[in-house]
Amino acid sequence: MISAKSRSIAEGNAISDSALGDKYSVSVVIPTLNEAQNLPNVLFRMPKVVDEVIIVDGHSKDDTVEIATKVLPTAKIFLQEKNGKGDALRSAFDHATGDIVVQIDADGSMDPMEIEKLAGGVAEGFDVVKGSRYLFGGGSTDLSAKRSFGNRMFVKLVNLLFSAKYTDLCYGYMAFRKDALNRLNDTLKCNGFQIETEICIKAKKLGLRVAEVPSFEGKRANGSSRLCLVRDGFRILSMILSEFLKKD
Repeated sequence: MISAKSRSIAEGNAISDSALGDKYSVSVVIPTLNEAQNLPNVLFRMPKVVDEVIIVDGHSKDDTVEIATKVLPTAKIFLQEKNGKGDALRSAFDHATGDIVVQIDADGSMDPMEIEKLAGGVAEGFDVVKGSRYLFGGGSTDLSAKRSFGNRMFVKLVNLLFSAKYTDLCYGYMAFRKDALNRLNDTLKCNGFQIETEICIKAKKLGLRVAEVPSFEGKRANGSSRLCLVRDGFRILSMILSEFLKKD
């Protein structure tokens, strides 16, 4: 949903480190599940603008929690009560205290140095600023042809059904104004990977001010994705159609 102002943000004209740090506190939320090998790669690269790191762990079988504690002793770590990325994010959102809240994956595919750009967009007046791999300056070395095709089809469908102008949906690098996030979080229901698309739809339904900025997705540092193309694709499609048929 790119206005003239959001195009400016997309070109990299976010506010400076010091201005963001002086005026706004920034929380970063990270859902984890067996990411002991990857999480340090994320935590070591946290920019100075970050005031608080919230980790919600899905009862990892490896030493994710122990490593997180060693690498970043100030991180606030919570154990997930249920299962799924969506449930972990909703819980993390509740615990975050910053004026701006940024969600990022634990697998090392998202560059923490982009946090300033996303948070800067919120500081400039948007309620939600989301990364897009399809805007000029963005991209991905991890997105397969099949996943990219599915994502583009979902983008077209959501834009058609909800009169939106998104360029990317199935990508969870986003920043939120805390008061807008509180409103949004009250409406979120999905427990799985479809939470990312649900956020985009619910933001549109709530009339939140949304901007996209270019984001580059790298490969997971270690291991393989838990995303199942068919299963999770069906869940995303079902959620989109369900939201369209609801009477709000």
